[in-house]
Formats: sequence, C-alpha cells, structure tokens
Amino acid sequence: MKLIAWSQNMTAETAKATGAILVSKDQLFERADILTIHLVLSSRTRGLVGAAELEKMKPAAWLINASRGPIVEEQALITALQNKRLAGAAIDVFDIEPLPPSHPFRTLENVLATPHIGYVSQDLYKTFYEDTVSNIRKWLDTH
Repeated sequence: MKLIAWSQNMTAETAKATGAILVSKDQLFERADILTIHLVLSSRTRGLVGAAELEKMKPAAWLINASRGPIVEEQALITALQNKRLAGAAIDVFDIEPLPPSHPFRTLENVLATPHIGYVSQDLYKTFYEDTVSNIRKWLDTH
C-alpha cells in the first residue's frame, strides 16, 4: 500500500516520519483508492470536502469519515453516491445524530453507516470497562 497524506499543517518531514508521502489536496482526492478523514471540526475544516473534491475521486474509490459529519458536505456526498460517482462511503458521523430514519444514507446500497462507534476496538472497550469498574470500587470504598 502506498500511503499518501495531506493536511493544511503537514510538512513533508511529518508525513515521512509516519511512512506517508505528502501530496497536495487535489492529488489526495485524485489518487486515493481509500480516502480516510482524520480531522477535528473547525471553521477551517467545515465543508472541506465538497462536490469539487468528490468529483476528483476515482469512481472505484471509497470515502471514509469517522471524524465529524460536517467536514464533508452531506448533500454533495449523497449526490455523488446516488450517481455512482464513488464506489462507496463508510460513514460513522453525520450532520444530525442520531441519523434520521428517512435519511438517504440508510438506504443507499453503497453506504456503510455505523452509529458513531468507529473508534471502538477491543482494547479500548477493555480500558473503558476496567476504568468503570475501578471508579465504582473507588466510590464504594469511600461511601
């Protein structure tokens, strides 16, 4: 796998240190087979991925967003998916959460939608549950 990356703040050295090659934003959308979004939502990132960016993507490409819904212009993504402009999208975050029952993401065949749990791993759940039990024990010991 060739790992490419782009960020408004990334340097070539930072990319190289993680095994990636720094590319321009346009190159990222043009070249990626699987494009994952790893950004915080801010005034700089809201709507960062819109119709123009989605148009640059390969028809066989997948967009994965587990960061924040509004980073991707939702209607532009829906249109691209409906028109099969992309192979698909895996989405864990939405403009409105929980996702409304009638939302197109629920019926599009080229969408994998999960309920904002994309960060979950076995190790993370183990930590959550161990911390919960530890906190309950601490509370019980003081009361």
